[in-house]
Amino acid sequence: MTTSLVPGIEPVGEKAMERDMAPSLARSAPSAHPEACNARRPTRGFAAMALLPVLAACGGLDGVTTAGPEIGQDGFVRGFLGGVAAEEPRAALIARNVLAAGGSAADAAVAAGFALSVTLPSRAGLGGGGACLLYVPSRNEVEAIVFPPGPRAAVPAGADRPAAVPLMARGLFALHARAGRRPFEELIAPAEQAARFGTEVSRAFAADIAAVAGPLFADPGAAAAFAGPGGQPLASGARMTQADLGSTLATLRTAGVGDLHQGALARRMEETSRAAGGMLTVPEMREAVPQVVPALQASLGNDVVSFLPPPADGGLAAAAAFAALQTGTAAPAAAARGEAVAAAWRARGGAPMTLLAAADLPAAGLGMLPASTGLAVFDREGMAVTCAFTMNNLFGTGRIAPGTGVLLAAAPGIGQVQPALLSAGLVHSPNLRAFRAAAAGSGQQAAPMAVALPLSQVMRGVAAAQAAGLAPEPGRTQLLSCPRYLPGDSTTCQAATDPRGAGLAVGAVDP
Repeated sequence: MTTSLVPGIEPVGEKAMERDMAPSLARSAPSAHPEACNARRPTRGFAAMALLPVLAACGGLDGVTTAGPEIGQDGFVRGFLGGVAAEEPRAALIARNVLAAGGSAADAAVAAGFALSVTLPSRAGLGGGGACLLYVPSRNEVEAIVFPPGPRAAVPAGADRPAAVPLMARGLFALHARAGRRPFEELIAPAEQAARFGTEVSRAFAADIAAVAGPLFADPGAAAAFAGPGGQPLASGARMTQADLGSTLATLRTAGVGDLHQGALARRMEETSRAAGGMLTVPEMREAVPQVVPALQASLGNDVVSFLPPPADGGLAAAAAFAALQTGTAAPAAAARGEAVAAAWRARGGAPMTLLAAADLPAAGLGMLPASTGLAVFDREGMAVTCAFTMNNLFGTGRIAPGTGVLLAAAPGIGQVQPALLSAGLVHSPNLRAFRAAAAGSGQQAAPMAVALPLSQVMRGVAAAQAAGLAPEPGRTQLLSCPRYLPGDSTTCQAATDPRGAGLAVGAVDP
């Protein structure tokens, strides 16, 4: 197997993202899908999101809009939608609704990312971050948007639980700037509504609350948000409202994500994080920006397999494990190879290509690593996104910045806190300009193998539903597969979630 890495890092600031976003918004003009223009609202399916007013999608000769959902409304797209797999069901449904409303895969991933901040805040949140791979067929390339919860320059004075610099909102904004179609504020709305008016606690989130309820509920804000009557952890199926978080999301929707980094909301986060022992500062939040980075890439036949690059070093570990699997190495040895490569990068840095080619790396462990979560989505046109998110600890610091609803992520590199192994992979055909497969992994040390092993298997013809459950414990996989490519034969496409988890895979046809 040959391996190639394209060097270069492009920091993405607010102004640059706004420039990139302009053509994306221009593309959000109504499309002329015949199946959308001629369709009636489906009689079944999920409730439409309450979205901002948009232009009508279709009109008659006299300029009067024909009956049926408009662009931006659930049911606008009929037939093949694409597919979604995520570790939390409500986030998956929100992503599916965005696809049905005419949004791109990037739009759906953005909406799902914000939704996870509400429905699975133990692993994803406005106080945390993550990394995504994006494939756009028209550009015929894979790029990485990397926005992990940021380290601190030093241990902040007076901080008993130093908070990571938040990057989630800016990272999702960067993803939207690269390939979004729907207005960004429209994609925040479902998460805002879920926080304000409540959402059902999923099995995935209930399990996380139960695991750490004792220390978590020592924080009054966390107890108010996640404890039920009598101070017991919210159980699966219970109603959970987060009014303060809803207000913060509303501010991001109306004032923009920059307000969290250099505006009134940033100053409020500085003040309230001090009360929570996190000690964030406006200068640190202002300087923290996501990066658009070339993916780590390996050739496999006529396809290219891409992985998240450092500092999302779970992608580096997944690339090393995937390469080992291609040579016939057994899964446990491939996992050890991946962890050794990631450990070497954390110890001394260096060029990822050099580390992937090194044959003399000693076996190395990484100690206890934090939790993460993943999602993957593709749309009807073959655009695909796969993401991993983290708080650098289950529930981050375990404290909510008072009055904001924002759980503070744990600062990496301080005490026992290490960065998560953010792991995702994506396969496309440069010759066909088409998508083939994608995976997002979670599960601490097992996250890289939750990407490498399932991707290796679907490339050998194993069905996605079977491959999604192959990762070693505690790994969990969110998997997409189009064996005959997309654009191509959409009838072969599948979305699958690890059957051992509590996630949801939805798609790909809305009749």
